[in-house]
Amino acid sequence: MKITFKLYASLTDYLPSQARGDNQVQIDVAPGATIAQVAEPFGLPPKLVHLVLVNGVYVPPAERATRALSEGDVLAIWPPIAGG
Repeated sequence: MKITFKLYASLTDYLPSQARGDNQVQIDVAPGATIAQVAEPFGLPPKLVHLVLVNGVYVPPAERATRALSEGDVLAIWPPIAGG
C-alpha cells in the first residue's frame, strides 16, 4: 500500500536526496505496517523523533510501535524544536 512519509526540519536529511526539496516521499509499505516499521529503514535517531502525526492527528510515543497505517495515510515526523 502507498503512504506519504514527511520529515521536517533537520530530519529531512534522512530522506533520499531527491525528496528533500519538498520534505516528503511516497513509499510502498506492507499492509498493517506500523509507524515504527516505516521509520526504521530511514535510520531516524529515536531521540529526534519527537512529534508524530498521522493524517494530522498526534500519535503518542506509547502507540508508535503498534499504530498500523492504512492506504493513503500521511505520516509526518518532527524533531524537538527549540526557540524563543
